[in-house]
Amino acid sequence: MENQKKPSRQQVYTLLVQIGRKDGDGLPDGATGAALMCFASGVDEAEAVRETVAILKQADTAPLDVTGYGTLAEREAQGHDIDADERALMQRALDENAVIVAQMTPFFGDGEQG
Repeated sequence: MENQKKPSRQQVYTLLVQIGRKDGDGLPDGATGAALMCFASGVDEAEAVRETVAILKQADTAPLDVTGYGTLAEREAQGHDIDADERALMQRALDENAVIVAQMTPFFGDGEQG
């Protein structure tokens, strides 16, 4: 009898994570924190959030808040414009069962973003 792989229930979720400062976080000098756009796989958004927060903590960052924007299908239904690069990163997150940080925008004390 052949082992057939069950279809994966994993989906990729788009998450915006705000992080604060922590020693060794790798943020630029003068930054007060940052926003990270992440693509994370999970069977549901709650799992994707938990995994993302755990990985970011392991990477010496200080996650403060997570906003979920849903799956690719949910974002398309909302009319989001999703380019080929973003789709490729989402597929990579799914294929590797991983959290991908797609973009990092540092925040500075004067309210300006870098």
